[in-house]
Amino acid sequence: MTYSIVARDKRTGELGVAVQSHYFQVGPVVPWAVAGVGAVATQSMVNVSFGPLGLEYMRSGYSAEQALKALLAGDSQPESRQVALVDATGSVAVHTGAKCIPAAGHKSGDGFSCQANLMEKDTVWDAMFEAYTTTEVPLAERMMAALEAAEAEGGDIRGKQSAAMLVVTGSPSGRAWEDRIIELRVEDAPDPLAELRRLLRIKRAYMTLESSDRLEEQKDIAGATAKMREAINLAPEMVEIQFWSGLSLAQAGQLDEGCELMAVAVAKDKRWIETLHRLVAVDRLSADLASQVEARLTATSRRP
Repeated sequence: MTYSIVARDKRTGELGVAVQSHYFQVGPVVPWAVAGVGAVATQSMVNVSFGPLGLEYMRSGYSAEQALKALLAGDSQPESRQVALVDATGSVAVHTGAKCIPAAGHKSGDGFSCQANLMEKDTVWDAMFEAYTTTEVPLAERMMAALEAAEAEGGDIRGKQSAAMLVVTGSPSGRAWEDRIIELRVEDAPDPLAELRRLLRIKRAYMTLESSDRLEEQKDIAGATAKMREAINLAPEMVEIQFWSGLSLAQAGQLDEGCELMAVAVAKDKRWIETLHRLVAVDRLSADLASQVEARLTATSRRP
């Protein structure tokens, strides 16, 4: 009783799944993905084992179509299942059983599949297909657009409750915890897609900040500063981003600009100043620089 999309980005090789349902905690149930292997969405009288088993079949060399056949052959109620798979080459396989609750159906394209069941209208999966194929943004945002199109078309006939998104890198490292580059869950919310969109925006901000850190390590201060600004613009409400960005600038010698950013965090919670002391205590920040920063932040916080 769900709508979802599985997809592989041809440019980056990223694999992903995104889903929304009138079901508490859809995230642990429907979306499954492993970098360099494939992605699976399992739903409709859900057989959760289709997720890990489908990935294991593809890991062992099965194509998406072969994995799907193996899953259905070993299931006692295939007519009630809906499942979609995409493998690391972009091949897609999808099944909507004859006893899935209507409106139920799917539509697949080059490297992706949109599927839904118990929808208000039988046009939901077509709307998802159209949104995905006409949106020129990264994979996560394209899948987000597909979900939003499904909801705009009527969505789940019961309403809405939870949503989730999982994206794994196209360049697997062998370290699964690093390869899961986006993993977002909205367990229960009045408008789960709005919340998922918000979380995706914040995640992008933190990913951009990580890019800034890498540029800083490479001594590209101008590039790092530009990425910091981009991260702040993406999520201006995240004062933690402003604090750490400001501290990085201060450490790079841009004390005025750095303190200006940190002051935003201090204005919301003066305990950020104590954070400076804690950093000094573990040699993450020099005592001299911490004193300079604290003096400026304290003076700023006292202004009328």
